[in-house]
Order: sequence, then structure tokens, then C-alpha cells
Amino acid sequence: MTHAAGAGAGASGSSPGGRARLADVAALAGVSVGTASKALNGGGRMRPETRRRVLDAVDQLGFRPNQHAQSLHTGRSWTVGLMTTDGIGRFSTPVLLGAEDALGAGKISVLLCDTRGDAIREQHHLRNLIDRRVDGIIVTGRRTDPRPPLTGISGLEAIPVVYALSPSTDPADTSVVSDDRGGSQLAVEHLLSAGRTRIAHVTGPEHHAAARDRARHGVEHLEDAGFELSTGRVHFGEWSEAWGRRAADAVLRTAPETDAFFCGNDQIARGVADALRERGVNVPGEIAVVGYDNWDTMALASRPPLTTIDMNLAEIGRIAALRLLEAIDAEGAAPGLHTVPCRLVVREST
Repeated sequence: MTHAAGAGAGASGSSPGGRARLADVAALAGVSVGTASKALNGGGRMRPETRRRVLDAVDQLGFRPNQHAQSLHTGRSWTVGLMTTDGIGRFSTPVLLGAEDALGAGKISVLLCDTRGDAIREQHHLRNLIDRRVDGIIVTGRRTDPRPPLTGISGLEAIPVVYALSPSTDPADTSVVSDDRGGSQLAVEHLLSAGRTRIAHVTGPEHHAAARDRARHGVEHLEDAGFELSTGRVHFGEWSEAWGRRAADAVLRTAPETDAFFCGNDQIARGVADALRERGVNVPGEIAVVGYDNWDTMALASRPPLTTIDMNLAEIGRIAALRLLEAIDAEGAAPGLHTVPCRLVVREST
């Protein structure tokens, strides 16, 4: 699947075919074709006013450079691969859109490859991307768990790679991730500032990094404020509304004085809100509910609509693309883990 990020605007010039040629640009600017080519590619030594005349002629004629010729001259293909394990697109689509914001300005095309979490399929897509001579690769997924770096294909070592959302296990790689510590702190601080002090935490499977990290950071922040979880423990389970409903009942049986739920994702939070409504509990009058992810499908359809933590997925994609462009341009992409702040989205559930 190929998704173009950005496209130049065409216009007719003075050539017989109706499309401006480099020779037309050179003639209008009063320079040689060679000088015009150097001005467009950013090469050569020339006076700034000469380069400006060439660029003005490009704008006036609506000239569009021949991409194939540019690739031969610069050694770049002006394409970037984006590999994802998230076939549904719940997480990869916002990341892709954010990456396009950064790449589109440079008229770079994005080749989207869905590996479906299959190692063999990933190797197949990787070979295809290398055969297409992509300038770089962004790797993303549907979970925040660290993943092994791309390996095993000849030629890969020469291509810059940036990991988005799902970080590489190699600290020498460049990874851009959401700040779950900060997101959990926002959720807990919001509830505490509303006077809620008997907070339960219901989240997904313990073997998922997102569930473990959000729980750990949430508990730490509660303890720093002098409080503990209302039930004395984290309730790990599934990323589902059904689990949220079951967990809400379990929490209220154990700790009926609970006055807030901090949930590991919006699906769980919606299930909690449903269970509370069925019990006749007023949300947020008696019990407040906070979710995580800001997934509109869940957060806005909940009754009441959910206060939640937005992971800034589009910003993760944008920053990952900028880091990749830096690496492609040999400016030295910064290795290591780069975190993108979350934001609190307040709605009626608190």
C-alpha cells in the first residue's frame, strides 16, 4: 500500500507539451541550464540573487522537477517506509498522519507496510523497501512494549530507522514514545485536585508495558501525595468494556467508599461508567472516572463522556519523522528514547 505525503502543484509553462522544462526556467532566470539545476538542488556556489531568480522562475512557470532525474543526481528516492503491526490502524493511523505533517512539506512519499505482527511478513516488507531504495524507515505498532530492532536484511545498515510508539530494545536506536509517567501523573493530579482521595486503578493485562507502566506511575504519584489505592492493589485484566464492568463491581464490593476510578484505557473506563450507571451511582457526583488514550469512539460515546489522557500520537509521528529527516540529511539523529508529553482532556466524567 502506498500513501503519498504531499504533492506539488502543476502548472503549464512555455514548453510545447504545456509543462515547464528546466530550460524554460533557465531562460526566464537568465542563467544556464546547469546553473538552474544547481540552484534547485541546493548545490554549487552562486550569488544569492542568482539562486533567487531561479526560484522565482520556478514559481512563475509552475515548474516541477523530474523526480527520477533528481533521484539519480542526489542518490535519494524521496520515499520513506512506514512499517506497522497495527492492521486496524487504531494507533498507527494518527502516527502516520503526524509523520505526513513533517514529511509532506518535503514532497516525500510514504510507503505504508502492514506486517500484522508477523516476523516473516516484516522481513518481506523490509526487503521490498530496501529494493525500492527508501531513504529511511519509521517503525510503529499498536502497543508501547519495546520491540527488537530491524535486522537480518542486507543493505539495512545504510538506511536510517526511527521507532515510534513501540521503542527499540537497542538504546543506540532512535525511539519516540508517549510519556506514560507524565500521563499517569496528569490523571492522578486531576482526581486529587477534585478532592478524590479513594482512587481505584483498573487496567489491562499485566504483561503489557502500557498496563504495568501506567499502574506503577499512578501508584507512585498517589504515594507521593500521601495516599494509596482504595482497594490496596492494581486490578489487572483485559483491554475491554466487559472487564471494566466486572472490575467496577469487584472494586465496590471490596472498597465501597471508592470515589474515583483511574482506568488504563478508554474501553475499560467506559465499562466502569456503564456498571456505575446500572448501579444508580452518579458519575461524577459520587464517583469520578478517568480513562486513557482519548479514543473518540469510546470516550465520546460513553455516558457521561470520558475525561481521559491523550497520548499525542500525531505528535509522536511528527517528531519521529523529523528525527528521521535529520538522520537522512546526515545531521545526526539523536539516539535513545525521546518522550512526547501527554495531555489531559477534561469531559463530564469528572
